[in-house]
Amino acid sequence: MLPHPTDRLRFREMTLADLDVMSSMLGDPLVMTYYPAPKTRDEAAAWIEWNRDNYARHGYGLWIVETHDGEFVGDCGLTWQNVNGRSELEVGYHVRLDLQGRGYASEAALACLEYARDVVGVGRIVAIIHPANAASLRVAERLGMRHLEDDLGEPLVRTVMGVELT
Repeated sequence: MLPHPTDRLRFREMTLADLDVMSSMLGDPLVMTYYPAPKTRDEAAAWIEWNRDNYARHGYGLWIVETHDGEFVGDCGLTWQNVNGRSELEVGYHVRLDLQGRGYASEAALACLEYARDVVGVGRIVAIIHPANAASLRVAERLGMRHLEDDLGEPLVRTVMGVELT
C-alpha cells in the first residue's frame, strides 16, 4: 500500500532504476546542507536498498514522490528512528532543490501522516530535524507538530518535533 495521491503528487516504491535521480538529489550539497555530508552514488544506492528492506519488513519506508505527470520531486515516507534510546516512527522528506519552496514537502508529508494513522495505526509521529533547518521546521509545524524534545545522540543534537495522531 501507498499513501493516497494528493492534488499534485503521487507515491511509488523506490527501485534501483531511481539511482540517477536519487543520487543527484542526495548528492546535492544544498539539499543535504543539514546532513554530515552529501551522499555518494554508492550511498544513494544503499539508501534505496535500505528503503526496499523497510518495504519488505514493515510495508512502508521512504517512497518516491512525483507529480501526476511522472516528474521526480523527491522522497517522503515513514521510517523507524532511534530517539534518545527508543524507537519512534518518523516522517522524513527531501525535495529537489529547484522544486523547494512550493509546498511539496508539506503536501507529501501530510499524506504520509494520514497513512501512519489510518494504515500503520501509530498514535504519534515525529520529525527529527537539525535545529538550524528552518524550512523543515516550518514543514513540521504545518503538519501540526510541536517541539517534543531534543535528541542527544551523536554526532549532533537534533530537534524532535511530533504530533499525536489519535
